[in-house]
Amino acid sequence: MEFALICMIAAGLSGGFINGLAGFGTGLFALGWLLQVLPPHEAVAIVVACSVLVSLPGVWKVRMHISLARQARFLLPALAGMPLGTGLLQLLDVRLLSMLVAILMLVYGGYFSLRRDLPAIKGNWYGGDAGVGFLGGIMGGMAGLSGALPSMWIALRPWSKGEQRAALQPFNMVILGIVAVLLWRDGVFDAAVTKAFLIVFPASLVGSLFGLWCFGKIPEGMYSRILIGLMFVSGAILLVYTFFGKV
Repeated sequence: MEFALICMIAAGLSGGFINGLAGFGTGLFALGWLLQVLPPHEAVAIVVACSVLVSLPGVWKVRMHISLARQARFLLPALAGMPLGTGLLQLLDVRLLSMLVAILMLVYGGYFSLRRDLPAIKGNWYGGDAGVGFLGGIMGGMAGLSGALPSMWIALRPWSKGEQRAALQPFNMVILGIVAVLLWRDGVFDAAVTKAFLIVFPASLVGSLFGLWCFGKIPEGMYSRILIGLMFVSGAILLVYTFFGKV
């Protein structure tokens, strides 16, 4: 019991902190702890619910930077892609998809972390936003990885850290919110999951608020670097989960 409690609190603190700092990555940093003490479907349900709820302070912090038109360019294609992703889930090997995404994140994060100057994708790339959103929706429907490609794309856009977060975090929150509703509909949130959630969520909130405070201290221009560095770390974690059958 003590070990389970430690793992749940550690999951909440680590996943919440990353969410507060970067606006994504809750599951990648929390699942490793939760999977030590909970079945995969319960661990995923708790992570999804915590990710949605602890995203609210982050979204509120950057509310002045949220562009409804920009969100629509990402979200509407994503909503169209989610059913396709759910359908492909029955046909494709999700483990293989996760491994390919992990390798992509490692290559992307490693390459751009080593570059002195980051390229800037300037201009109104509406088609790029829509395409990344659509693919994010497919990956969200298949494996809950909705934030991977949007994070890569947004990190290279010449926006302020507030604009970048305002594009990324609401997107993830909506997609994962839909996933949470679907899990609830399927009866995943039973008494045991709810009890574990009530342990993990307070720790997630504490970690998120501290991460959000750290986000406020990040110098302008460094947020992209942090996103790219987290891409590399997240790719490594995802590859480990996939290799050991945790995804």
